[in-house]
Amino acid sequence: MMCVGPKGPEWFGASLKQKEDTMKLVSRFEAASRSTAELHGLLAEAYNAFASAPRSSQERRDALASMRNIEDELATRAPGL
Repeated sequence: MMCVGPKGPEWFGASLKQKEDTMKLVSRFEAASRSTAELHGLLAEAYNAFASAPRSSQERRDALASMRNIEDELATRAPGL
C-alpha cells in the first residue's frame, strides 16, 4: 500500500519488505481522496498483500477491507475517468 515518509507519500518506490512492514488499511475516506490511477495501483498492492498474508491474520483482514473500500470507491466513479 502506501507508506508515508518525512517528505510525503512514497507510492511504488519502496522495497517489498518495506511495503510489508508498512501495510495499513485504506479507508473509504482515503480512497475517495485518491485518483483513479492511484486506486488501481493500491488495489493491486492490496491484492498482493492479501495473497501473501497468513490465513486468519490481521494483515489479511486489513487487505480484504482495503480491497472492498477501493472497489466501492471505483464503482462510484464514472467509467473512463
